[in-house]
Amino acid sequence: MTQNALRLGTRRSKLAMAQSGHVAEAVRQVTGRPVELVEITTYGDTSREHLAQIGGTGVFVTALREALLRGEIDFAVHSLKDLPTTQPESLALAAVPRREDPRDVLIARDGLAFGQLPHGARVGTGSPRRMAQLNAYAREHGLMIETVPIRGNIDTRIGYVHSGELDAVVLAAAGLNRIGRAAEVTELLAPETVLPAPGQGALAVECAAANVALAAELAELDDPHTRVAVTAERSLLAALEAGCSAPVGALADLLGDGQIVTEMRLRGVVGSIDGATLVQLSTTGPVPETHDQALALGRELATEMLAKGAAGLMGERAH
Repeated sequence: MTQNALRLGTRRSKLAMAQSGHVAEAVRQVTGRPVELVEITTYGDTSREHLAQIGGTGVFVTALREALLRGEIDFAVHSLKDLPTTQPESLALAAVPRREDPRDVLIARDGLAFGQLPHGARVGTGSPRRMAQLNAYAREHGLMIETVPIRGNIDTRIGYVHSGELDAVVLAAAGLNRIGRAAEVTELLAPETVLPAPGQGALAVECAAANVALAAELAELDDPHTRVAVTAERSLLAALEAGCSAPVGALADLLGDGQIVTEMRLRGVVGSIDGATLVQLSTTGPVPETHDQALALGRELATEMLAKGAAGLMGERAH
């Protein structure tokens, strides 16, 4: 191993390696030290069950966190939406870099948009959140679709469309952007159609809390606006007592005039898988100046959603 190299733990998928490579380069620039990628297989990578069945929460991060605590790696990069909402005291969320596009996208046969899909179109996604909102949109607009639970990496999922097994799949824009496949998108889905998962498009850079010096260096990568937004989104998720496989969407938008951010709008949604029932609310106010203020914003919106019946919709799983 190169002398004084930092060891970055990453999942083995093409997307994870691309994300980690991007962070590795940023860390090299900040620290002046070489960074070596250490590939780690997680339970979520090896299980063939649908994420909703295995619980979702932590299945892609536990092995990385254990390697951190054993000292086998110095820091790890996660997709923030995969992190459980409770942060262990032994680990520091050292940086949340600037967020990629948080939206979901459609990749459909023949270049179709969602509203152009044929009657009875089969739309693949592994996410109960996406299923609930796609089905609700279809109901509202008189479309007849069938949402189909799928697993696999980006290549596998897009392959279902190319093979004709599915008419379309829904994926995260951020992942496609990071691996250079955005040109295959046939429609960017507006948040008004499908709210993304809390933290979608953001990365989490994590290290041992005891490694104060490294945490301080990694903090150079932190984007304050992204962190406050995802903190509010994840606070809403936690207050709903929902895991990352529950049908919950949330997005905090920073609003302003030009370069000056003046307000933050937090939107949340919980829905039944069939789309028959959605609880969808939003709140807008000053941009939180502290971590605690961001947490409070998420909790307040969650309380309103629970009062509207959100609790009864969160036990659903895709089948």
